[in-house]
Order: sequence, then C-alpha cells, then structure tokens
Amino acid sequence: MTRRRSTPWIHRAARPLIGAIAGLGILNTGYITFNKLSSATVACPTSGCERVLESPYAVLFGLPLSLYGLLAYIGMAVLALAPLLVNPEEKKSLRTNLENQTWLLLFAGATAMLLFSGYLMYIMFSKFVSQFGVNGICYFCLASATFATLMFVLTLIGRDWNDRGQLFFLGTIVAMITLIGSIAWGASIGRGPIDAATITDAAGNPYFVVNNTSGQAEIGLAKHLKQTGATMYGAYWCPHCCEQKQFFGKEALADFPYVECAEGGKEAQIETCQKVLGEAESQLNQKPGYPTWQINGKFYSGRQTPQQLASASGYTGPQDFKNAFKACGQP
Repeated sequence: MTRRRSTPWIHRAARPLIGAIAGLGILNTGYITFNKLSSATVACPTSGCERVLESPYAVLFGLPLSLYGLLAYIGMAVLALAPLLVNPEEKKSLRTNLENQTWLLLFAGATAMLLFSGYLMYIMFSKFVSQFGVNGICYFCLASATFATLMFVLTLIGRDWNDRGQLFFLGTIVAMITLIGSIAWGASIGRGPIDAATITDAAGNPYFVVNNTSGQAEIGLAKHLKQTGATMYGAYWCPHCCEQKQFFGKEALADFPYVECAEGGKEAQIETCQKVLGEAESQLNQKPGYPTWQINGKFYSGRQTPQQLASASGYTGPQDFKNAFKACGQP
C-alpha cells in the first residue's frame, strides 16, 4: 500500500497567514488614509511619521499613497482567503483551480508590493533619515514594508512551484514594471522652478507650491500683519500651513510674517518656536498644531481665513479677499 505524503504545515498555513498579514496591512494603511483624508495627525512616537506622511512622497495622483496601499492589501486578502471559502469535498475541482490561479496573482501582487515598499524605504532613508536621524523614520511605513516582505516570502514557500520558469518570468516582468514606474514617479517629484511660491526645506527640496495670485487686499493684509508683529508659526512639510499661504497668494508671500519651526526647515527657529508654542499651549489649554498664529498677544491654532485674521489684527484696509480655500499643489 502506497503511503500518502503529508502536506507540509507551511503549505496549509500559508494562505491564512497571508490573509492575516494583509489584514494588519489594511489596518495600518486604513488608519493612515483616514487621518490623511480627515486632515488629522497620525499618532507616532517621533515626528518622523508626520514628516514623511505629509511630504510629496505620500501623494499619488492627488490621493494619499496609503489609499493605494490599502487597496493592495485588500486585494491580497481576497486572493489569499477566497479559495478557502470553497468546500474541497463538494467542489474539489473549483477549489483546485482557484488556488492555482490565485497563487500566481498572489506572487505577482506580493512582488510588486515588496519592490515598491523597498523603493519607499530607499526614499525614507535617503531623504529623511539621512537628514533627521530617528526623527525621519516613519514607523507605519516600516510596518508596511515588513508586511510586504512577509507576504512575498510566504508566496514562495507556501506551495510547491512545479513550473519555476513561469514563476521567474512572471516575477521579472512584474519587477521591471514596478521598478520603472517607481523610479519614474520618484523622479517626477520635485520638478519645477524653485521660486517665492514654492515651499522648500533647508536643502532646497520642494514640498508644496502656492499657485494662487494675490489681490490688493491680500497684499495689504500681509503687510499689516507683519507691521503689527503678528506671526504665523508653521512647518515646511505641513499642508495646512501651505493652505494658509494659499489664502494670501504667491505675491503676498514677500511680506508674509512666517517663522519656520520644523527641524530641517529653511531658517528654522527651533528654540523660539518651542518657547512661543509653549506659551500658546498655556493660553489655549491644549497643544497647538501647525499653523499657530500669534496676534496682539493672543494665539489662534489652525488655519485662519483672511477675514478672521483681519478681524483679529484690526486690519482696516481693502477687504475684498478673492482667494477661497484651495489645497496646495505639489511640484
């Protein structure tokens, strides 16, 4: 009597494990996406998460990059777990076909996610960690890269691959497409002229572009705020700070009263910001975010409309402000 060979435990457990890891990825990217779309701040032990996740490298086609990651993890979860819902006793043929077809798709998806995550790790370490050290680490990004790596490994060892030539060919095609697309996307970020309307870090790397134009009311308000000692405290990587400047338009930025508070920012005044924002926290009874305005001894946390700033500062000049809220574009 021929003894039936037992199935290795990793083959039995691979799909549930991939599904579980994909579930963790869904929670991770879902949390980031929710906070990005609701303009909330992610919880992180360092400023690295916010610095990285608010950078131009966290956006693709105008949407949070984490949203695409969320969709990818959902796809991997479906591919991993869907065949397990088919009863192998009643529909053995269907179960076998689904497993064979989805294994190739799982491998292709895991390969693409692994390589794109690897490219994002290169971006994080070369653009952020090299400049800010541990404060340039995005732990959510590290977690996602770890999940992608684990899923890739499980697709390789989770079954017997009889046709390794097919696997190598598919992996090569997916790798080429992913790497070419990733490099082209990364190279496109930061293109464009650096001028007074472009917000950069101290090294000149562009983050956001203010493309609204200024009317006489916006220019007059900016000059009035500067002359009366009003100041906006913000960070170059903060989209809400850029949106505040968008209200004024690019011409008014020449007189815009702004203090850079972020490490690595152009002409950053870290100690001044720590002192002032400490005073703001005492007055507001809460930790102020960016931007924070100081006007006539009072603090205002968050983005303010030109009308609100005019009222708070006692501005009596032209008030036909023409710029409504507009999100900042990226270079």
